[in-house]
Amino acid sequence: MGSHRRLATTGFDRGAGAALCVMSAAATALGVVPASAAPQDDTRAKVDRLYEEAEKATEAYNRADERADKLRKQVTDAQDRIARQQEDINSKRDALGSLAGAQYRSGGLDPSLALLLSNDPADYLDKAARIARLSAHQAGELKELQDAMRRLAQDRSEATGKLLDLEKSRKAVAVHKRAVERKLTQARRLLNSLTAADRAAYDRASRSGRAGMPDFGSLVAPSGRAAAAVAAAQSALGRPYVWGANGPSGFDCSGLIQWSYAQAGVAMPRTSQGQRYAGRQVPLSEAQPGDVVTYRGDASHVGMYVGNGQVIHAPYPGAPVRYDPVGMMPGATVTRV
Repeated sequence: MGSHRRLATTGFDRGAGAALCVMSAAATALGVVPASAAPQDDTRAKVDRLYEEAEKATEAYNRADERADKLRKQVTDAQDRIARQQEDINSKRDALGSLAGAQYRSGGLDPSLALLLSNDPADYLDKAARIARLSAHQAGELKELQDAMRRLAQDRSEATGKLLDLEKSRKAVAVHKRAVERKLTQARRLLNSLTAADRAAYDRASRSGRAGMPDFGSLVAPSGRAAAAVAAAQSALGRPYVWGANGPSGFDCSGLIQWSYAQAGVAMPRTSQGQRYAGRQVPLSEAQPGDVVTYRGDASHVGMYVGNGQVIHAPYPGAPVRYDPVGMMPGATVTRV
């Protein structure tokens, strides 16, 4: 969701010094507008702040949604496991019930009297020994049944807890979704209050404005998977920003990174905060193509380094996936995946 007032040409240092990010300009971050600024400048600054706040809420939404997805899978697995356990318990109960019934029907006569009345005492003793072994086996089966019932009760309790957690996560997703939509609605309302000329200028600032590909220099990706991720990100150029989306038709900032690396066979976390720690940290001066670049102290925006001071990222609503200078926002942190 990051964005930029105007774009630097190319080059690492020029990009860092000349780019003015819509959501991270110093005046915006501090909430300060020069006294001589025209009213429309103040409106633009407010729009910038709203987009930044919406981006943070979007990453919170992604985080809550990711947790809800994991909990849903855990709950489904637990329910399947509980169903299998219940089936096993029912089978054990049936077997023990049949055995107990047979013993009851034949066990009314005292064993010593049965031996005395038996026509074949040796056969009776042999049967008695088998019954003794059967009783020991039955006791073992009964213990297994009791253990299975304890495990079932424990799993049911854990599943109940996960269901409660899932419901909380669903509510958190809804809260963050409302926050994003509210911020974006306010931003659109402010943009619509601008004059046609000012709105056109703002719209131009949300496009890269480059006629061709930027100069990436001579750097090459440090690995085959990084090269594949860069190629995937480049294939997404021009696709729209869609908050909460991770491709292929639209992306938010972290969704673009997750999707691009997925095309390279690498599973990345869903959020920009998770992506900051998905690999080894390297200095910004040593960035190579495919490196993940997160911004601000809270890592609420992310892009992919492509060389010569340039990143590809999904900026904010209304601005498609594009190239911008790596220095477009403060607090850049580089992660090699």
